[in-house]
Amino acid sequence: QVQLVESGGGLVQAGGSLRLSCAASGRTFSSYTMGWFRQAPGKDREFVATISRSGAVRYYADSVKGRFTISKDNAKNTVYLQMNSLKPEDTAVYYCAAVEGWYAPREASSYDSWGQGTQVTVSA
Repeated sequence: QVQLVESGGGLVQAGGSLRLSCAASGRTFSSYTMGWFRQAPGKDREFVATISRSGAVRYYADSVKGRFTISKDNAKNTVYLQMNSLKPEDTAVYYCAAVEGWYAPREASSYDSWGQGTQVTVSA
């Protein structure tokens, strides 16, 4: 029900940083909880991080906890994923997702709006 446009992907060396952005348009952005997922070639889509509609509740996958930070700017209708200390195993297509609600789900099936994805490649 919302259009999602991702940016910020690219090629970085291991140990480097990237910040992904997801700009939303459509119905009231503050009504949505947002999530980031990633998918490597030949693998299932994997949960990365999620943030509630108010930004008060955040969850992270164990594999990225302490390295990635999700944040939300309701005034700019944008959600961010700050990625630090990147590893080659972080290489994947990263997807932004949205669903209306008060919670921050960690299951891909809970989301009904998806971006096109942006490629993140981390070289060793």
